[in-house]
Amino acid sequence: MQFTRQTEYAIRILLELAALEYGEVLSSKIISERQDIPEDFLKKTVQLLALSGLVITQRGTQGGVRLAKPANQIIIADIVAAIEGPLAINPCLAPGYNCKNCKICPVHPVLVRAQNALIKELSKETLEDLLDTSIHLHKALLNN
Repeated sequence: MQFTRQTEYAIRILLELAALEYGEVLSSKIISERQDIPEDFLKKTVQLLALSGLVITQRGTQGGVRLAKPANQIIIADIVAAIEGPLAINPCLAPGYNCKNCKICPVHPVLVRAQNALIKELSKETLEDLLDTSIHLHKALLNN
């Protein structure tokens, strides 16, 4: 299993917004330039993030994108789910999937534990945590 490039872009977009004062708007063009994300692809990604309630878009001359909630309330699992859909490492674990074999399948409990561990890990970190880590790493690189 591998997350798509769009998920990586979504995280980078949200980190760019998280670095701003909460509520501040940033244009898609600026995000595109700073994060080296093609503008058309950025717009599609922002659209998915908006549908998931992670960002708000504003039209007009003062328009752009902003976080819909503070960075300390957005977990990585939310971002992944916004782009990839519900997290399911196997179709039998997808919401609404009715597997006839799950009660007798010997691998099903293992997959459930693995998926729960993945979701637990992705739920530990917020955008604010990633931003703090990024700042510390950047400072460490400058000091070397």
